[in-house]
Amino acid sequence: MSQSAKEKIIVAVDVPNADAAARVMDELGDAVRWVKIGLQLFTAEGPSIVNAARERGYDVFLDLKFHDIPNTAREGVRSAVALGVGMTTIHLCGGGPMVSAAVEAAGSTLVLGVTVLTSMDAAILAGTGVLNNPADQVLHLARLGTDNGLRGVVASPHEISRLRKAFGRDLTIVTPGVRPAGADAGDQKRIMPPAEAISLGADYLVIGRPIFAAPSPRDAVLRITEEIATAVTD
Repeated sequence: MSQSAKEKIIVAVDVPNADAAARVMDELGDAVRWVKIGLQLFTAEGPSIVNAARERGYDVFLDLKFHDIPNTAREGVRSAVALGVGMTTIHLCGGGPMVSAAVEAAGSTLVLGVTVLTSMDAAILAGTGVLNNPADQVLHLARLGTDNGLRGVVASPHEISRLRKAFGRDLTIVTPGVRPAGADAGDQKRIMPPAEAISLGADYLVIGRPIFAAPSPRDAVLRITEEIATAVTD
C-alpha cells in the first residue's frame, strides 16, 4: 500500500455518537492517517471525540465551518487549536477580516476556507443572492482567503484545475464530493472519482459514506487507496 496515497484520504466519520465512531476508527486502524470530525459528531460528543481519535493515533480534521464576527471566529479557531487538531475550517463568505482573525489564531494548525459547498449548483447559489457560477465564486473566495493569509481551501473536484492554475502548489486543496465508482452521490452535486481528483491536483480527499457505511470500512478505504496510488505516483 502506498504511504503517500494513504495520507491523501481523510475519512469523514459522520456518525451519530462516540460508540459508532469508535467502531469505524478501530476498524480503520492504520489504513488512514486522517479522520474528519464534523458538526454531527462534535455536537453530540464534544471535545472528547477529538481526544478519542487522537488517542488512536489519528490526525484530526475538525470541520466546524466557523462563520461569525471576527473575534468569535478567532476564538473558535483558538479553541480548535487547543484540542490539537491538524486542520479546521471557516466559511470564506464571512469576509476578509474574519479570515484574518482566524488565521491569526491558527498557529501550526491549517485553517481551510470553505468556498462553495459541494451540495450547491448554480441555481442554489443564485437563490442565496450570488450570481457568479460556482466555479467563479470558488476562485473569488479563494482569492479573498489568500489575500488575508489563508493557506488552504475546501472546494469541489470540479474547481481543482482552476485553483491550481491560479495559485500553483502553494495552496492546499481539500476536496469533498469524491465518490468511488458505483457509490451513491447522496446530496452531493459536484462530484468526481477519487483518482481523477488526485490527478487534477487535490492534496486531500474527504470521503465519508462510501467508507464508514461500508460492510468493512477498512476494506473500502484500502480499495480507494489502491485506486488512487497510481495517480499519486504520477
